[in-house]
Amino acid sequence: MIENTTISNTLDTARKRMVEEQLRARGVLDERVLAAMAAVPRERFIPWARREVAYEDRALPLDCGQTISQPFMVAYMTELLEVQPGAKVLEVGTGSGYQAAILARLAREIHTIERLETLRSQAEHTLRALDVTNVVFHVGDGSLGLPDEAPFDRIMVTAGAPRIPQRLVEQLVDGGRLVIPVGEADEQTVVLVVRQGARTIETPMLACRFVPLIGQQGWRVETA
Repeated sequence: MIENTTISNTLDTARKRMVEEQLRARGVLDERVLAAMAAVPRERFIPWARREVAYEDRALPLDCGQTISQPFMVAYMTELLEVQPGAKVLEVGTGSGYQAAILARLAREIHTIERLETLRSQAEHTLRALDVTNVVFHVGDGSLGLPDEAPFDRIMVTAGAPRIPQRLVEQLVDGGRLVIPVGEADEQTVVLVVRQGARTIETPMLACRFVPLIGQQGWRVETA
């Protein structure tokens, strides 16, 4: 019990330092986003054997060749999305479930879609264990979104696409925001897309590197 308490206290301290040194100090200033990052235990979303590196400023490997994004990128993209408390949000690429857990503290309802059932199952188990109840899990081609659940106020894509999927843009409300990495398989740029009626405003923001978005409106095959 003493050992577990010590580990928990160490991780809590590391999480607080992450917020101050990796996020606030690098320009993430939305207090709601910072509070969510401070509240969600990132160590619960990675293999327990790697918990000591849970708050290092880097992506970490997951099962099925996927990754959990570095804390700064999670916070940066979340801040860019400008999630409001009453929002309905679509996340494309559930992965570990960490991003969904952050969004769940900011919005009314989250729908998250993952193409790999193994990851969906693990993520749902983790979020349920953390008493997160406003996330709905789906399995399928995330590049096509979830037309039966549309429209969405916000859409977050956590995998790199060769171009902005038009099907996702179509599922935004007027004035809605989409944040997505776009570019080549090994390097992308975070792009903010704002829908204004029949047109969109697309603003490149920050260089990044994500696993590929596989699907009809993404990469058609696994890309190294």
